[in-house]
Amino acid sequence: MAERNLRKTRIGVVTSNKMTKTITVAVERKVKHPIYGKFLKKTTKFHAHDEKNECSIGDVVKIMETRPLSTKQNAGDWLRS
Repeated sequence: MAERNLRKTRIGVVTSNKMTKTITVAVERKVKHPIYGKFLKKTTKFHAHDEKNECSIGDVVKIMETRPLSTKQNAGDWLRS
């Protein structure tokens, strides 16, 4: 396999697999409130490519950014953790 450039990877939980060859992954991060200092949970949802429809809801996956595969899919490769 050819050498790839540095790409962002994120770990998240599969929240939907109803689309054909596509999964929705929710990635959670903690952000500190600018005034009060409390850490808040922020969730971002990504659409990732799932060629064989192997993932099910609740799976923890690691996604990596790729070129746009469709209008909404920017995370192509995933690894099940």
